[in-house]
Amino acid sequence: MCRGDDRSCPDFHKHFEKFRADLDVERRSFLKSSFVATGGALAAAGSGMSLVTPALAQAAQARQSGLPSHHFLPANAETVHWGYFSKTLKPKVEINSGDFVTIEALTHHSADDWDRMVKGDPGVESVFLWTKDKKGVNRRGAGPMDASIYGRGAGEGMGVHIMTGPVFVRGAEPGDILEVRIVDCAFRPSANPEFRGKAFGSNAAANWGFQYNDLLDGKKREVVTIYEVDATGSRNWAQAAYNFEWVPQTDPFGVVHKTIDYPGIPVDHSKTKRNFDVLKGVRLPIRPHFGTIGLAPKEADFVDTIPPSYTGGNIDNWRIGKGATMYYPVSVEGGLLSVGDPHASQGDSELCGTAIECSLNGTFQFILHKRADLGGTPLEELNYPMLETQDEWLVHGFSYANYLAELGTAAQTDIYKKSSVDLALRDAFRKMRHFLMKTKSLTEDEAISLMSIGVDFGITQVVDGNWGVHAVVKKDIFSARA
Repeated sequence: MCRGDDRSCPDFHKHFEKFRADLDVERRSFLKSSFVATGGALAAAGSGMSLVTPALAQAAQARQSGLPSHHFLPANAETVHWGYFSKTLKPKVEINSGDFVTIEALTHHSADDWDRMVKGDPGVESVFLWTKDKKGVNRRGAGPMDASIYGRGAGEGMGVHIMTGPVFVRGAEPGDILEVRIVDCAFRPSANPEFRGKAFGSNAAANWGFQYNDLLDGKKREVVTIYEVDATGSRNWAQAAYNFEWVPQTDPFGVVHKTIDYPGIPVDHSKTKRNFDVLKGVRLPIRPHFGTIGLAPKEADFVDTIPPSYTGGNIDNWRIGKGATMYYPVSVEGGLLSVGDPHASQGDSELCGTAIECSLNGTFQFILHKRADLGGTPLEELNYPMLETQDEWLVHGFSYANYLAELGTAAQTDIYKKSSVDLALRDAFRKMRHFLMKTKSLTEDEAISLMSIGVDFGITQVVDGNWGVHAVVKKDIFSARA
């Protein structure tokens, strides 16, 4: 199904011109909405209900030259990097502060059901291409390229998420803050005519899940459940299509995978036993969001996408969806932001190892706040990823706030051995204390009292190597303050 991205299509030029026309309509719409968004941000800032003060918003706007542009970043084998962040990556798009970018994000679990999530989609097919002779994307993870070391494959699956990007923000430098507004979030429909109007996602109760060593019958097993979603938007819930227990799969290079230990393994369903009588009558509310949005860290050239850290990454908070705003500290020139790990839905904890892993398209607006403008504002000392919604502020605590710096040269392996909820709760407490004292001018004693009765602490995830706890404070608590 060519969308103007398949040059082998006989009608490529016609499809490409239609794509350009559609994109131009979207661009005009988004440019119009950008003025609304800016006005809304200024109004919110004036009421004290935004982390961006009026002066900070005006300073960011003053640096914009002309109207914001709208860029499009498709997902294909040329625009994605699989399983890692890297400060060495060449940008796939360069933008100015204020610009919009529509980014396609693919789930790394698409090959769990090739017919529903890969077949007929040129971009996805190019990424998941894997024959006995080649892979569309060879490196999958931050590990060694020599697959003989651990025997799994290039990159060794030390990092699993398909990341689209990176996006280079002109003028972004270490010490700055990048504000990322999620303007829109839509399902990528199945390109297979048999499943027209539907989207699909995979939930793997996997070997890295919290449940794996605590199953009732003592039998360790991995069970994958495929979920169906209405891609037209007329239904706001997901339903299970079927599930199957993972059995050893042989990849096209001849490597046998007894467990889910390497991303993108094409599942041969002639070897599985699919159960279509699963979760009958159960409707799961959809919460489309991006599990992994992050900037490149400065500490290493190749960084595993699984553990989250101070530049964001695999936070796995279902609240990071349409209408939300994330703030990230910039670590390297241009920020180098990438997007991946899209989810149709997830609960707090992501307990079994995954969410409903489902491809999405997102539209983002990027606002750069320079270090020189941050003094005296709520963003002045922000050195961790922060989430703002219309009604709430959220900080994200991790077992190690910056594990790359804290754990030394072996950080990317040691983090999987040392995480705990206790450490993550301690970090969330410290960050929320800092937030309340810095942005609301509370004393430490006031902040601690408020946290105990007015802040909700929740387990974000216990499966990402660096475990997470989020702290949520309602904005209306402060509505009566001057």
